[in-house]
Amino acid sequence: MNWRRQVPAGAVLARCLCTAEVDVAAVTQLYRRLSALRATGGTTTAGQVLNQYVREGRKVTKYELDRCIKELRKYGKHQSALQIMEWMDVRNINFSSRDYATRLGLISEAKGIAAAENYFSSLPQLEKNLYTYGALLNCYCKGKMEDKALALFKKMEEMNIAFTFAYNSLMTLYLRLDQPEKVPPLIEGMRKRNIALDTVSYNMYMRSYSGLNDIEGVERVFEEMMKEDEQTIDWTTYSSLASFYVKAGLNEKAASALRQLEEEMGPKNELAYRFLISLYAGISKSGELHRVWKSLKSNLQTINNLSYLVMLQALGKLNDVDALKTTLEEWRSSRSNYDLRLANAAIIAFLKSGMIKEAESVLQEAMQNSNGPFFKAREMFTTFFLNHHQVNSALKYMEAAISEVKNNEWHPNPDDVDKFFKYFEEKRDVDGAEQLCKLLKKVNYLDSKAYHSLLQTYVAAGKLAPDMRTRMEADGIDTRGEIGALLEKVLGDC
Repeated sequence: MNWRRQVPAGAVLARCLCTAEVDVAAVTQLYRRLSALRATGGTTTAGQVLNQYVREGRKVTKYELDRCIKELRKYGKHQSALQIMEWMDVRNINFSSRDYATRLGLISEAKGIAAAENYFSSLPQLEKNLYTYGALLNCYCKGKMEDKALALFKKMEEMNIAFTFAYNSLMTLYLRLDQPEKVPPLIEGMRKRNIALDTVSYNMYMRSYSGLNDIEGVERVFEEMMKEDEQTIDWTTYSSLASFYVKAGLNEKAASALRQLEEEMGPKNELAYRFLISLYAGISKSGELHRVWKSLKSNLQTINNLSYLVMLQALGKLNDVDALKTTLEEWRSSRSNYDLRLANAAIIAFLKSGMIKEAESVLQEAMQNSNGPFFKAREMFTTFFLNHHQVNSALKYMEAAISEVKNNEWHPNPDDVDKFFKYFEEKRDVDGAEQLCKLLKKVNYLDSKAYHSLLQTYVAAGKLAPDMRTRMEADGIDTRGEIGALLEKVLGDC
């Protein structure tokens, strides 16, 4: 079998549908139970949910579990997806090579790359193949681990399994590392080895030229696609092309690409609708944005939270608060589960327009309907009040955010911290700076930079702190150099 061209996901799904009678209602019901699990915190596992489901006399097929894993993974619920695979393993449900690769990727997301490496090492030799090698390579590339990625890629080349997916992973790595100039040589390497470029390859090839601010290079790649393999062009190609034009400020060319996107996408492609909405907002085409949203709602029976999120973000970008309120209300009336991301999008838009009461109302609603965490929302309020010189209100929201932090899962925005310290220094407010340091210490964010700012505030206020050296040493702060000179000024004669 020739694995040099990846099999489209749609083709795989079509084969599954042809070989198994799918109970859509069962998949939906099971997925709703599993998706309700909180990604962090809580004690109920996906395995416990599945056990209860089976105890109710329901049958669970591998196809249903695979679909749930795919959806959970799509929405970033890697821990729950991994727990399903662990449940399958305990019950001796046969894994394919693709399943082993999926599990490896989930382990990396949920437990870290070291755990994924251990899992790979434990696999039977037969399962150390292009799928699992490719999954491990993808983990390294996503983690920006260039040395390990290149070493593994070299080994895959030696085994003659470095096909399209492997090259695409390396291209992703270099784009993540902001090294777009390294992508074209990879494309040339594929061509020398007679390895076919797929749609993803071409899209990243175009993206590399966009990263180099070479719009002519982008267009040249597109022309190559048209000439060499027109079948690789789909709606994602036009979406990428439009985004590059938006970046270059070529709005008319972007609009033309978006019209081509609509011709290619099909009427029920929700993902394509999202790109259209976001990109039309990017070129300030409000009329087109609302037309596409109306088309989405008329062509799809249900609209998921992610589409509502994209629409709210687009309306916020265009400062269309009235339409945002209407869309928010539509979501409230139709939602099957509360999504904190939508609340955050609304809060951003309301604060951007100075509508504090509306933003606070959304936060209160979110706190009533969600278990949180609410770090991001409170950070938005912190930043807003700091920018409007309402420091006491800003500090209140930062304190509220820090109060719910567990296991260092969130840190304050460094720019906000700098603004706080600058204000306290200007006002010679030592008490305010000390209060901020106490908050930072609670989330292990009291570093040398924070102490430097605290010392500057003491110096500006002309106050002494005889115990400061002891405090700093207890917190592991190096008191040499510039910070040491400041320290001497606040120690007094002690």
